[in-house]
Amino acid sequence: MSSYQKELEKYRDIDEDEILRTLSPEELEQLDCELQEMDPENMLLPAGLRQRDQTKKSPTGPLDREALLQYLEQQALEVKERDDLVPFTGEKKGKPYIQPKREIPAQEQITLEPELEEALAHATDAEMCDIAAILGMYTLMSNKQYYDAICSGEICNTEGISSVVQPDKYKPVPDEPPNPTNIEEMLKRVRSNDKELEEVNLNNIQDIPIPMLSELCEAMKTNTYVRSFSLVATRSGDPIANAVADMLRENRSLQSLNIESNFISSTGLMAVLKAVRENATLTELRVDNQRQWPGDAVEMEMATVLEQCPSIVRFGYHFTQQGPRARAAQAMTRNNELRRQQKKR
Repeated sequence: MSSYQKELEKYRDIDEDEILRTLSPEELEQLDCELQEMDPENMLLPAGLRQRDQTKKSPTGPLDREALLQYLEQQALEVKERDDLVPFTGEKKGKPYIQPKREIPAQEQITLEPELEEALAHATDAEMCDIAAILGMYTLMSNKQYYDAICSGEICNTEGISSVVQPDKYKPVPDEPPNPTNIEEMLKRVRSNDKELEEVNLNNIQDIPIPMLSELCEAMKTNTYVRSFSLVATRSGDPIANAVADMLRENRSLQSLNIESNFISSTGLMAVLKAVRENATLTELRVDNQRQWPGDAVEMEMATVLEQCPSIVRFGYHFTQQGPRARAAQAMTRNNELRRQQKKR
């Protein structure tokens, strides 16, 4: 048995209860304080558990927030302000800097003719600005003042050389007026195969019901006079894209189709591209700026369609891959050359 264990053996038979009964109230209170486990550095514990309560005063009553604030404010007003070590008098110390005048040596002095001296002496700030621009002193003025003086044949600067550079004032551009097309009337004219109707423009009309757009595409299947069909920014999705694809398979008079800025996915675009192969009259197709990128497979299909459809001479889409972009550019060059040769004949 070690010496430490032997030291503990003498405390084995001690009666703790008997010791506690013999302690005085002050000793019991001190023992209670010693047994409390406190951790002042633990920020997760509330303040009451980080240190022992050492107040001996009895509570004076419930907390009165308004009275406490008034007491603190009164205490702050009664405290005397600290005197400044150096009182402020407003006196400026030292002398202001005066730039010394530089005397121009005789060899550097330039003598002008009396007429030029008089003209420069009476020149306005705008005239001096134009003279500086003509002499190439572009660092003394803004870019706008410099180019206005160089490009204009007359004095157009209204400000001096040391003027503050201000932004150009542009004329506000009014918003584009809403599309005045009446959807129901347009649908009736398409169904009746109106001879005077050659363009169907529904751009920027975002509240067209999907069934009405589907009916319009269905009516376009048998129409023989409409040459341009545009559905830009109409919130069209894959159902409308499938309806457009079915229309392209049967219509033989449409020359321009624009479905840009819509919510058509890669599946809808693929259906339209497959239908374009079966259409020999379409010369312009625009499908750019959809809600999501269609993917590499769709871009490869676009390049293949342009290669297999010599009738398409205008195609609107921004390719992200180099391979399909190069193939599409080569195909468009070939298609336009074929169209030019056909016009010569």
